[in-house]
Amino acid sequence: MPPRRVILTVVTLCALLHLYIGLRLLPAMPLGSSGLAAGVALLVASALLVPAGLLVSRVKQTRWSDRVAWAGLLAMGLFSSLLILTLLRDVTLALLAAIGAGREAIDSGSAIGVPVLAFAVTLIGLVNARRVAKVVEVEVPIADLPAAFHGYSIVQISDIHVGPTIKRGYLNAIVTKVNALRPDAIAITGDLVDGSVHRLALHTAPLERLFAPDGTFFVTGNHEYYSGAEEWIAEMRRLGLTVLMNQHVLCERDGEALMIAGVPDFMAHHFHESHRSDPHAAAAGAPANVRVRILLAHQPRSAEAAADAGFDLQLSGHTHGGQFLPWNLFVPLQQPFTAGLNRLSALWVYTSRGTGYWGPPKRFGAPSEITRVRLVPA
Repeated sequence: MPPRRVILTVVTLCALLHLYIGLRLLPAMPLGSSGLAAGVALLVASALLVPAGLLVSRVKQTRWSDRVAWAGLLAMGLFSSLLILTLLRDVTLALLAAIGAGREAIDSGSAIGVPVLAFAVTLIGLVNARRVAKVVEVEVPIADLPAAFHGYSIVQISDIHVGPTIKRGYLNAIVTKVNALRPDAIAITGDLVDGSVHRLALHTAPLERLFAPDGTFFVTGNHEYYSGAEEWIAEMRRLGLTVLMNQHVLCERDGEALMIAGVPDFMAHHFHESHRSDPHAAAAGAPANVRVRILLAHQPRSAEAAADAGFDLQLSGHTHGGQFLPWNLFVPLQQPFTAGLNRLSALWVYTSRGTGYWGPPKRFGAPSEITRVRLVPA
């Protein structure tokens, strides 16, 4: 459970932002006294539900925990869009006032339009988030790719976030879709869970069904370290996954070898010094017949070290592609890449938008994905 000071800060900030929304929108709406009271009541309910949705998974689990989480996280998604649209409305009204244009004509209509648009975006985002991710096909050109590895396929899933709203059924559908693609290897690039092994082992059990001839590989993301990384590493191994902690395995064809390496999360050393991410260590000891080097690293910002270590391709996640507008605009403040296939020196970096979602069950402008990466000759 977070310290009381942290909880108080979150609750206070949430209340103040809801107050701002109420003061900016409700007086401009033609509601009447009963409508105004209903609007205030809804904002108060949202201000209570949002922090409850974030914190309920950290307290003792009851039969109501998931229902409170669902309500709170849905409220968070709606609140996020309400806040952004209210800010945009205020900026627009201020600009109209500055140029002397009549803002009165749009004052009432825009105040009504903000919650209507926020609700529509949240509803569409809910549908997008809860459906099984679509398959995204990516071809990566590799120089001097041996003929034995032409068309070699790795299916990547990332950032599923099994937890308060993502359960066994959701993950089971993903596993079924991945297996149907019949890849040579499967990569899970972190942030699989939001919660302890004790709470979620039943819901991650479908991973045991994953199958690929060269194996299923897992690397930790930052959320594993919030949820008990060492316990989750042991659980992944129990389910038959190969956990790569600054390690590599070799996949051989006709005397040639392809390396699949993995590193812990970029910030893992803040939780366990022995888990410090090190692409050079992951590649160490590779034999001379290794012709293709692939690194699994949760965060795209591992790319600089991966390029320096001589990798050809890095598969990452973490960003969710922003998950829903406008947060995709802020991802570049922390990460070098937001989504898709990018180049850094001689290294290709593919950043998945994620196969699940974090927090609000909402995706808008950043659809989830199951990624099938194929290696092709450059």
